Amino acid sequence: MTIENQKHASNPSSDGSKNRNGGGVFIAIGAIAGAFVGGYMGQPSAGLLAGLALGTLAALLIWWKGR
Repeated sequence: MTIENQKHASNPSSDGSKNRNGGGVFIAIGAIAGAFVGGYMGQPSAGLLAGLALGTLAALLIWWKGR
């Protein structure tokens, strides 16, 4: 194996796979922020679920944009 082949073999993007954007952070941040906002309003469970829904929506939009 030549040095040039070794460079290409170690490059993960050389196999044709796409780079993926990390949308999961929006789900985590949405859940945490939603629980805090919901707790402030007296409904932490509802806030958690709303934050999860909004975070999931943001993650799906990022995934869809990258397709």
